[in-house]
Amino acid sequence: MYKYTIARQLASKRVITNRGDEIGKLSDLVVSETGGDIESLVVEVDKNSKVLAKSRKLGKTIEIPYSAVTAVSDVFIVDERELVEQVAEEKK
Repeated sequence: MYKYTIARQLASKRVITNRGDEIGKLSDLVVSETGGDIESLVVEVDKNSKVLAKSRKLGKTIEIPYSAVTAVSDVFIVDERELVEQVAEEKK
């Protein structure tokens, strides 16, 4: 059973890691044109993010694959290990 959400309800939701570290706020979603599946989150980076400071990610936004999302409620929770791997790949 699928659960549908109004996009406005997702706007500006906080994105945190599974360890509770703040990443930023949801800015946009990348959605598959053919299947309508969410492919990734576009997150406006919090300048005080400890996780991204460790990886030296200095951009204003970061794209996080939806496969890294472990839960969605009042916040998006992403797996920190997968996030760090994604940032490392973007540097290449």
